[in-house]
Amino acid sequence: MKKLSRLLPVTAITVASLSAFAQAGDPSAAVDKALQLIQQNPSAFSLATGGTARTLKFAGPQANAPADGDQFQVRDVIVDPDGTEHVRFDRFHAGLPVIGGDVVVHSRNGQLKQASLTQPAPINLAAAIGKVGNRAVVRNAPDVGASRATRIAAARFNSDVRRVDDAELVVFARDVAPVLAYAVRVYGKATEAHGDAVLYYVDARTGTVLDAQDLIKTAAATGTGRSLYYGNLTLTTDQTGTNAYRMLDPGRGSGSVYDGRGLSSDDVEQATDLPIFTSSTNVWGNNTTTDRQTVAADIDYGLALTWDYYKTTHNRNGIFNDGRGVKSYAHVVFNTGSGTTGANAAWLSSHVMVYGDGDPGTRLPKPVVSVDVAGHEMSHGVTEATANLNYSGDAGGLNESTSDIFGTLVKYYANNPNDPGNYVIGARVVSGGLRKMYKQDLDGRSFSCYPSGGFSWSNPRHDPHFTSGVGNRFFYLLSEGPSVPSTDTGLSKAQLVCNGDTTFSGLGREKAGKIWYRTLTVYLNANSSYPNARRASIQAANDLYGANSAESATVARAWSAVGVN
Repeated sequence: MKKLSRLLPVTAITVASLSAFAQAGDPSAAVDKALQLIQQNPSAFSLATGGTARTLKFAGPQANAPADGDQFQVRDVIVDPDGTEHVRFDRFHAGLPVIGGDVVVHSRNGQLKQASLTQPAPINLAAAIGKVGNRAVVRNAPDVGASRATRIAAARFNSDVRRVDDAELVVFARDVAPVLAYAVRVYGKATEAHGDAVLYYVDARTGTVLDAQDLIKTAAATGTGRSLYYGNLTLTTDQTGTNAYRMLDPGRGSGSVYDGRGLSSDDVEQATDLPIFTSSTNVWGNNTTTDRQTVAADIDYGLALTWDYYKTTHNRNGIFNDGRGVKSYAHVVFNTGSGTTGANAAWLSSHVMVYGDGDPGTRLPKPVVSVDVAGHEMSHGVTEATANLNYSGDAGGLNESTSDIFGTLVKYYANNPNDPGNYVIGARVVSGGLRKMYKQDLDGRSFSCYPSGGFSWSNPRHDPHFTSGVGNRFFYLLSEGPSVPSTDTGLSKAQLVCNGDTTFSGLGREKAGKIWYRTLTVYLNANSSYPNARRASIQAANDLYGANSAESATVARAWSAVGVN
C-alpha cells in the first residue's frame, strides 16, 4: 500500500541540500532563527497552547514528538539579496500531519516581518491522539474508525473502485477549526466529477467528508529529434557506448523519457521494467506517429525548455530546486468511466510526467505533448515543492492557473514558429486550444470573474480547471493590460474585465512572471484563497519594485478587474 508520506511529502533537508534553496546567506541559520521566531510569537503562528506546545522540533509522522506539541519540518528556504529570509515549514501536531497548517516565516536581521499561514485557530487535540506501536489512533473521543473511513471514501468515489489505500490519521485545518480526520486514497475509474485517483479527508468524529482532491493534475551527446509538432530539433542525449544513445539529458539533471507501452497512469507508477528510449543513430522519430520515438522527441524538447525557463528566468535548478531532472513516460493511457483514453497528460504525485497519445473522436485526438502542456504539468511540481496549493476550492484554481501561467511563459520562452507564444493553452494540440486565459468562460464552463463567496470543493462546477480562469485572466491583465488579444480580435476591452476598468497598462510578461513566481514561492500557503493571493502578489511586487510602486498598483488593479478585492 502507498503511504501518506507520498501524497504529503515532507523533505528531510540537510544543511548541504538547504543551500540549493537559498540565494544568499546561511540557510541552516535561517531555519534556526525562524524556529525561534515561531516560539517567540505563538499567536501569530496559531500554536497549540499548554504543556510543551512551544517546544518546536523537526518531526515527521513517525517522530517521537511531544504528546501535546506542534512540530515543524522545513520544506523550503529563500534568502533574498538584502538578507530577508523566507522559511517554509510543514506543521505536525503530536506527530500527525496538519492539513492546511503550513507556515512561512518572513524575517530580517532576526526580526519577524510577516507570518504567512491560513490555519484558522490553534490545535487542541493532543488528548484525543494516542499511539498503537508506530500508528496514531483516536482515543478518548468518538471515532468512526479507519476501516469505516475507507468505506465512506470508497462510497463517495461513486464509481468502479480498483483499490483503497489504508486510512491515515491527520489533523485537518482547512477552513475549519482543526479536527482529526482520516486521509484516504481511492483508485478506480474516472467520472465526470473526478479523475481516477482521489484523496478524501473524512472527519474522524462524524464521518463527514471534509474535502476531496484529484491526485492526478492533468492534460552528453547532441542528437536530432524529428518531432511531431516542432520539426527537427537539437536534443541533448546520453551516449552510453559506440553507436549507443539513450534519451537522458545529463546537463539537465538527467531528465529522461521512457516508453509507457500503453499502461495506465496508475500502473506506470508501479512498473519497474519500462524501457528508456534508445537509439543507435542519435536520431529520434520520423515526424509522424508511426515511430514511437517521435512524440518522445516532443516530450524531451518540453523537458529541456521547462528546465531552461526556470533556470534562466528564476535561477531555479530543476522542478524541486535540487538539480534533479524529471522522468517522463510517453504512450500512457488514463482510466475513465468507460475504459481508458490517451487524451490527457499529467503530473503524478510520484514526481513523474505521463503523456497520452490522444484519442480519436474526442476533443484531444492528437498526442498531448506540446511545450505549454509540458510546462504546465511540470509546474505542478514547482507548486508542490513550494506553496503546495491544495487541489480544491480557491487553492485548486490557483494551483491550475499557476501551471497555465508558467506553461504559457515556457511557450513564449521557446519562441518556436511552429507554436508561437500566446495565451491559449494547448493551441498546438487542438484547434482553438483548451483554455483562453484572457476569457476562459468562452468554454461555457469556466469562470473569468471571482464570484461572491469564492469557490468550494463541494460544488461540482468548481473544478480547478474551471476556477483557474480567475487567476489566468488576472495574469493576462497584469502582463498585457485589457488589450484585445490577437487570437480573439472580435472581443472588446470591456469583455476582458469584470469591473469596467479598461484604462490601465500591463507590466509585460517578464515582470508579471517574476511577481507571480515570488508570490508562489515566498507567500502563498496550501490553503490560500484568491483574496490571499491578491495580498501576497502586492507584497511580492513591493519586494521587487518598491512599496507603492507602479508595479504594485498595477497588480492591485488587475486583481480588481477580475473581482478579487
